Amino acid sequence: MQKRSLDYLLIGPAFPFRGGISETQHNLAKALKRKGKKVELLTFTKLYPKILFPGKSQFSLEKPPRDLKINRYLHAYNPFVWSKVVKYIIKINPKILVFRYYNPFLGISYGWIAKKIPNNIKKVALVDNWIPHEKGMLDRVINIHFAKYIDIFTCLSNNVEEQIKKDVKVPIWSGFHPINYDLKPSIDQNKARSILKFEKTTFYVLFFGLVRKYKGLDLLIKAFNHPSIRKQNIKLYVAGECYENQNKYFSLVKKLKLKKKIILDFNFKSLSEIQLLFSASDLIAQTYQSSTQSGVTPIAYHYRKPILVSDVEGLKSQIVEDKSGEIVEREPKAVANGIIKILDKTGTNFYTKNIEKVINKNSWGTFVNNWEEFISKKNISAY
Repeated sequence: MQKRSLDYLLIGPAFPFRGGISETQHNLAKALKRKGKKVELLTFTKLYPKILFPGKSQFSLEKPPRDLKINRYLHAYNPFVWSKVVKYIIKINPKILVFRYYNPFLGISYGWIAKKIPNNIKKVALVDNWIPHEKGMLDRVINIHFAKYIDIFTCLSNNVEEQIKKDVKVPIWSGFHPINYDLKPSIDQNKARSILKFEKTTFYVLFFGLVRKYKGLDLLIKAFNHPSIRKQNIKLYVAGECYENQNKYFSLVKKLKLKKKIILDFNFKSLSEIQLLFSASDLIAQTYQSSTQSGVTPIAYHYRKPILVSDVEGLKSQIVEDKSGEIVEREPKAVANGIIKILDKTGTNFYTKNIEKVINKNSWGTFVNNWEEFISKKNISAY
């Protein structure tokens, strides 16, 4: 039998592709390496065709992650390349092959590859989303096709676990979204505000991340029209590339006469910009209409910022457990009152103290320890 020189091969977006999935692939690899595991990442030559990608660029402007081996072999939608990927996987013979799964778009290529991989390589799925936010007619069919060739499913929230269970009859483990290793340290709030030209005596609410319909930015904007917000010195800063028509948000701000209270900055943010924005802000708002889990929550934890979330599965359970913020109904008055409630308590460091208590629990080290323990169990082994 060929000697195993590699513990993990992680398939999914990685540098030079940008975004939260790539960053967490890097962090997973780093966490495994810190445990002494031999790890490689396999990413795409082509991920999304331009016609399907709603953003300005798929590629990162950051420096490549250090000490990670990343190979670009997989073309997401060219099946003529997939057999070469299979040959490469069989050649390096990893103990465990991990498919990072977050959209049925990838299910066809992943399923084809997984089917061809011999049984002595354990096939694990790490799932961010099982039911996509923008649904398609064939989503469930593709998900089930992919699932047929996977030995173990793992995910980042109980909500996703429950979704997978409806379609899949293999072992499933749910964890949490860990805090990114690569985030820059917090800096003094006044210093950050000075660099950003924020007003030092104003409270700032930050809405961060890619702007998509399900994230409920319109709800948050309407909350700033409520008298309880209007009469106080509170502003909203929206930071993130818009994956829909951004004019509807500019029009809504204009219609509600909120141009002095809301800043719309629809640009993708670097790690340095994230450092400044989170350091300068007083609270992070996630008024989502639906969610599986959020990569914004661990960023807020890293910068010790309280979080306001809407009452949707995938967001609220962590906030309730950690007492790291407030949960509100999905309507403007409730959102406005939740913002006021958090700001009233920020002076006492109430939420910050609670976040400090759970930082280690939400680390990549904790995640990987629990994740590895599950996938290494003999009774669910593919051997």
